[in-house]
Amino acid sequence: MLSRSSFTSLVVGVFAVYVAHTCWVMYGIVYTRPCPAAAGGAGSGSAGCVWPYLARRPKLQLSVYTTTRSNIGAESNIDLVLNVEDFDIESKFERTVNVSVPKKTRNNGTLYAYIFLHHAGILPWHDGKQVHIVSPLTTYMVPKPEEINLLTGESATQQIEAEKQTSAIDEPVSHWRSRLTLNVMVEDFVFDGSSLPADVHRYMKMVQLGKTVHYLPILFIDQLSNRVKDLMVINRSTTELPLTVSYDKISLGKLRFWIHMQDAVYSLQQFGFSEKDADEVKGIFVDTNLYFLALTFFVAAFHLLFDFLAFKNDISFWKKKRSMIGMSTKAVLWRCFSTVVIFLFLLDEQTSLLVLIPAGIGAVIELWKVKKALKMTIKWQGLRPKIQFGTYNDSEKKTEEYDAQAMKYLSYLLYPLCIGGAGYSLLNVKYKSWYSWLINSFVNGVYAFGFLFMLPQLFVNYKMKSVAHLPWKAFTYKAFNTFIDDIFAFIITMPTSHRLACFRDDVVFLVYLYQRWLYPVDKSRVNEYGESYEEKPKKKPHRE
Repeated sequence: MLSRSSFTSLVVGVFAVYVAHTCWVMYGIVYTRPCPAAAGGAGSGSAGCVWPYLARRPKLQLSVYTTTRSNIGAESNIDLVLNVEDFDIESKFERTVNVSVPKKTRNNGTLYAYIFLHHAGILPWHDGKQVHIVSPLTTYMVPKPEEINLLTGESATQQIEAEKQTSAIDEPVSHWRSRLTLNVMVEDFVFDGSSLPADVHRYMKMVQLGKTVHYLPILFIDQLSNRVKDLMVINRSTTELPLTVSYDKISLGKLRFWIHMQDAVYSLQQFGFSEKDADEVKGIFVDTNLYFLALTFFVAAFHLLFDFLAFKNDISFWKKKRSMIGMSTKAVLWRCFSTVVIFLFLLDEQTSLLVLIPAGIGAVIELWKVKKALKMTIKWQGLRPKIQFGTYNDSEKKTEEYDAQAMKYLSYLLYPLCIGGAGYSLLNVKYKSWYSWLINSFVNGVYAFGFLFMLPQLFVNYKMKSVAHLPWKAFTYKAFNTFIDDIFAFIITMPTSHRLACFRDDVVFLVYLYQRWLYPVDKSRVNEYGESYEEKPKKKPHRE
């Protein structure tokens, strides 16, 4: 079997290989090899090269149409919503237009946008060198549950009763995408026809001009900019809705990167990620620049590594734990309760899976640690479980006395604050249900006053003048993750209370570090396994 150190080294090695491989893949995406025979220019008839049509500097026009059909053959049954004459591919713009919503779309139908880039003065369907792309302006999603005051029944928003009765609560309804973001690849890049990148190839349209092959302007719709916060519910009384059309040029490297990211988000949705979960991933890419995005990738990778090592060392520590000397049982119980409550709260808030999954794993580990701390054994008598609790020795009972003493004084402050906060929120805040209020009350108590429950362990450390009984390896990895969480608190969408708790954990760990400095590990004291380092040499002469 592998030792613990060799297993950790193996994990770190695999992690390093993964990061190196990812960097190589990213380099392959961003860098595209140009055609080696392009040095002589397009007029030289260099074989195998695909030249940019935009290098001829044609006069272009941008037209945006809407229709309820996914395919159009002519100009019938379509509406022109935006026409940009003398379209300049280098100039950024943003325009808001009102779009008529057909009756079919108001009845949970779909409306499509057809974006044409064609020669100025020529209708798109009469232009043999036009390029176009199609994008749905509607999507289906379950509406957010209405929040009410649980005592008065007052609604947070005024909704028409007839509209509420037209569909079930959990039935997806049509939502309007209020933003349409367009890009054109503006680089005069000459592709090698024998090795066209597959990601860009599907957006390319080729034409033969004389002896050379040209690719028409590459038109791209940035689907990552379609955020859940921009969606609007379409009801039967809606006749017009606003559409913000924005345009910006894009480089070849960023275009390829964006195509891969859109494909990745689509794959997540195929694996069962909801629109909201996918939206959290979109936010990481859209709301940050590329340099900060690269930093986010490395930070996330190290977060996963430290998460794994923290879980591994924490489980290893508690697996070997035979004594609760110096360990606050109340703190273990509180951590378990708070972790489970936070997980239920994040589940109720439909938080991103990026936050929810680690919280769920942590809750399971904390439940197992409670079983170890209380020395619980479960024996089955047929189908009925029988739970038995172990006994504590004198040293453990002394620790329990310190623990109970700390909790006694703490309860005088904590319980009134939690009850008062729950009562205030019931009177002044609107919730989806009584369960939602209960979970929110618990979690607000955890977030606001949860650090107080770390005081019993600090009090036990103070009384014993030792911190040798604590799992410092796991603490170290968790500390790294705590500071990484501070960065993620500004990147990933999460409840504000959960974001503030990330910074609260920094303070708690700094107090532990102070106690580590104040009470250095003394080998004559009991360590984390209930043993003394100096006992072992004394026992050896008796064995001889």
